[in-house]
Amino acid sequence: MSTPIEAASTKPIPEVATSAAVTAPKKQPYPFWLGGVAATIAASITHPLDLTKVRLQASGDKRMIESLRKTIRTAGVRGLFDGISGTWMRQMSYSLCRFWAYDESKKLIGAGKNSPAWKLAAAGSMAGGIAGLVGNPAEIIMVRLQADAAKAPEKRLNYTNCFDGLFRMVREEGASSLARGIGPNIFRAVLMNASQLASYDFFKAELLKSGYFDDNIYCHFTASLGAGTVATTVCSPADVVKSRVMNASGPGSSSTMAAIRTAIKNEGPMFMFKGWVPAWTRLQPTTILIFLTLEQLKNVVDITRKWQGAPGY
Repeated sequence: MSTPIEAASTKPIPEVATSAAVTAPKKQPYPFWLGGVAATIAASITHPLDLTKVRLQASGDKRMIESLRKTIRTAGVRGLFDGISGTWMRQMSYSLCRFWAYDESKKLIGAGKNSPAWKLAAAGSMAGGIAGLVGNPAEIIMVRLQADAAKAPEKRLNYTNCFDGLFRMVREEGASSLARGIGPNIFRAVLMNASQLASYDFFKAELLKSGYFDDNIYCHFTASLGAGTVATTVCSPADVVKSRVMNASGPGSSSTMAAIRTAIKNEGPMFMFKGWVPAWTRLQPTTILIFLTLEQLKNVVDITRKWQGAPGY
């Protein structure tokens, strides 16, 4: 006959708490298309600034305000939204892909929210390379639609919309034209995602660790403000070269090095930072809007999953 002490020592230990911890549902990943939707909303709002940036880079215009006035004077307020279908196509190809690829790349290399900046930048670079390749045709169409009105009438392409531009490019210039400027575009995409996405995650983590911020809109705004400034500075040279090459048409006009040599000869090396102010003015609110919208879309998904009783919301 066992004593009370022996009975207590041999009594099975309840495993309720341990079992609950083990079987707790893992948080489900967010829909892969959230980043593309957030970027499309942001780009639609800031389209006039992006339009002005491209026209400054691709034409002889030198001042942002004067370029905006010229657009309104020649095409009215609606002219500020020239080529918006190309912007939508670009965001739902390039941006959708880059946010998806960034999350997948972080999983692949084991990068978390508190990872060092270099590891986040590596994931961003991988995502940028993939997205730059996938989104190149839409990037060309967007640039051409936006820059068309700044050209002389006899040189305009007069695309009706993004799909008309895509079909006409293939028909008139061959399928290989879809790869025009792919080198600087991928390079720029690598720089953009390594700087913008990675710096946002890095700044957000540092702000939360500081103890002065909670995970709310104030933290998201501050982190995206820093990310936009870093991304503008890093990406400006590749962005200018990309716009010059993509906006060119006809045989023999797609060489990246030829475009760089011509620009340096005519304008000097500082041409690579032409349009920096409108680029910063455009990218800063775009970056803020993208991340604020993305964070709010994630909140909507969480609330919906909780309301539906989905495990791991």
